[in-house]
Amino acid sequence: MNYLPLFADLRTRAVLVVGGGDVAARKIDLLRRAGACVRVVARSLCDELAELEQQQVIIWLARDFAEEQLKDVVLVIAATDDNVLNSTVSSCANARNLLVNVVDDQAKCSFIFPSIVDRSPLVVAISSGGTAPVLARLLREKLEALLPVSLGNMAALAAEWRGKVKQRFAKIADRRRYWERIFSGQFASQVACSNLMAARQTLDAQLENPEACKGEIILVGAGPGDPGLLTLRALQVMQQADVVLYDHLVSAEVLDLVRRDADRICVGKRAGTHDVIQEETNRLLVELACEGKRVVRLKGGDPFIFGRGGEELQVVVQAGIPFQIVPGVTAASGATAYAGIPLTHRDYAQSVLFITGHSREERDSVDWSSLARAHQTLAIYMGTFRAEDISSQLIAHGRGAATPVAIISRGTRPDQQVLTGTLSELGQLAQNAPTPALLVIGEVVNLQAQLAWFQHSARPASPDETVVTLA
Repeated sequence: MNYLPLFADLRTRAVLVVGGGDVAARKIDLLRRAGACVRVVARSLCDELAELEQQQVIIWLARDFAEEQLKDVVLVIAATDDNVLNSTVSSCANARNLLVNVVDDQAKCSFIFPSIVDRSPLVVAISSGGTAPVLARLLREKLEALLPVSLGNMAALAAEWRGKVKQRFAKIADRRRYWERIFSGQFASQVACSNLMAARQTLDAQLENPEACKGEIILVGAGPGDPGLLTLRALQVMQQADVVLYDHLVSAEVLDLVRRDADRICVGKRAGTHDVIQEETNRLLVELACEGKRVVRLKGGDPFIFGRGGEELQVVVQAGIPFQIVPGVTAASGATAYAGIPLTHRDYAQSVLFITGHSREERDSVDWSSLARAHQTLAIYMGTFRAEDISSQLIAHGRGAATPVAIISRGTRPDQQVLTGTLSELGQLAQNAPTPALLVIGEVVNLQAQLAWFQHSARPASPDETVVTLA
């Protein structure tokens, strides 16, 4: 280990920065966030620093560097483009046994700035010891995605309860177990939802009855397939799950991001079959949460758009189990974007309708006249089995037989396939379309040949063609 990581308390302590440009401003921003009293030596100040100096937030000590300026400071930073001056500052600081940083010149540094993930009071610092700063920055970006912003509030609340916990639990092992339960349970979810009052109640309840660990259910939208479309919150929750109940529509690549030691239970349904009936899924959700587990219910797309998410949560509410919802990118948004089909366009469609082609028959009273209106886009989920009927009904109610259509199969995934044609050909196109698939009906489909950017299997024979002609 070439550098000893330290977290220094700089509150009200003097730090000297030599340099007044943009680089110096970035370092001064970090120092101010740490509470340092910043003194600046520079011939001139950039606009940002000039404003801070005018507000008396920093002290513009002098225009030229002199060794006596190092008196009473604890850190020194040289951030100029003058190599001779930077060397002088470094030498003078070392002669006084002061820690010094010369920006972008490791040989002249006795300390370096790490890449920082700031979740104050929780702070994560990453350093490559100056050997690969870009690698350290890339690692910081990954950690930024994984570490919730709410961690700061969690740490601040934990600080308030440390004394109570020490009084309640005499043994260090008991205190550790308490905090492990707290940080991985309902408290963490309540803080993430900014419900700090409930979070405080949970801290007290766990102190009174440590074994009464209450489970929770988190409904998560997994998106249409590409794991890159997961929200940050979805990824964070998947990494914290004790058990995951997932559907067939959740891609293997998304499932690979679930915490390794979490139990995984497939409760998926496919069209025409019911591998796990809905009632059994509901029972599992309640049973697992009542065991004190954090249960993630992972659904393809967005769970509130034709995903039965509302139905499942009604059961959860009746059972009195805490829950939260993490929305996802729905197939109509994700698949059409990857296929190069805008859902709306000023020249073609001023509205878009999301429709399911698979619904309870007794409730299936479709207003075909409204659906057949021109200048609107229809995005139909689970519609391939009824494609022929959809086509004939729309034409019968006034939509033109030559209206462009597209079937996007396995949208956003590496094997995505896009078939295009006309409304009169929709039934025949559907016979050749792999599932899951989304039907898109409307003039916006004409833009697919121009805007397609993601790989797909069926594209027009020439740039001038906008549909696949069926023989």
